[in-house]
Amino acid sequence: MFHHDWPVPANVGIAMTNRHGGVSVHPYDSLNLGLHVGDVEERVMANRELLSKQLALTADPVWLEQIHGTHVLNLDSLNLASIATDKQIADASYSRTAGRVCAVMTADCLPVLLCNRAGTEVAAAHAGWRGLCDGVIEATAAQFSSPMDELIAYLGPAIGPQKFEVGVEVKHAFCALHPQAAACFVSSGNKYLADIIGLAKLRLSLLGINPIYSADICTVSDTDYFSYRRDKVTGRMASLIWLKS
Repeated sequence: MFHHDWPVPANVGIAMTNRHGGVSVHPYDSLNLGLHVGDVEERVMANRELLSKQLALTADPVWLEQIHGTHVLNLDSLNLASIATDKQIADASYSRTAGRVCAVMTADCLPVLLCNRAGTEVAAAHAGWRGLCDGVIEATAAQFSSPMDELIAYLGPAIGPQKFEVGVEVKHAFCALHPQAAACFVSSGNKYLADIIGLAKLRLSLLGINPIYSADICTVSDTDYFSYRRDKVTGRMASLIWLKS
C-alpha cells in the first residue's frame, strides 16, 4: 500500500495499492486486482477480498471496465445487486453515499481521486493520456455539487516524465486545447517525453481545483508497482476513495 501524509477530510477514506500483499504469482505477483490481464480469476478475487478486509470496507469497490474514455458512473444511481452480473463500462465513478467505494485500476496511467473539503462527495478517475486529453477530469469534476475551489485532488503513482515517450500527435492534441500544455513535453529525437502528472495538474488548476497532492512515483522505474510499459504482461493496482459515513 502506498503510504501518504496528505490531509484528507475526516469522513473520507483513500487508498492506493502497490503490487505487494496478494496471492497472484509471476508475472502478476502479487496483489493484482485486474480480471482482464490474464491472471487466474480465483486469485484476483482473493486479492480483492484481501484488500476489502485490509481497508475494512463495508461494501466491495465498484470495479469498472475502463476503456480510456470520459464516462463517469454515478454510484448513487447504481443497483448494487447488478454489479456482479453487469459490466460497469466507465473510466470514472462518483458518489455521495457512504460505503460506496469509487475505484480505478492502473499500471502506468494516472489515478485521480477527488473529494470536497466537507467530506460529502468523492470520485475516482482513470486518466490515461487519451482520457485526460478528452476531458475525463473535467467530466468527473462536473459531477460535484460543490464549487470547484472546494475540491481536493490526490494523484497516485503513474508513469513518470522521464519514461513516457509519445508521438508529436499527443503533444498537438493537448496543446490544441491549452497552449500552456507545451511545458509538459520535452523533445526526445522525433518523439516527446510527456509529463502526464503535469498535464493533469494543469487541467485541475484550470478548473480551479486546489490543493493538488501527488505521489510523484514513477511506475516504470519503481518495481514495487505494476507497469504495462515496462513489463507488458502484468497486473493492475487500484486507487480507491469512499465516504465513511
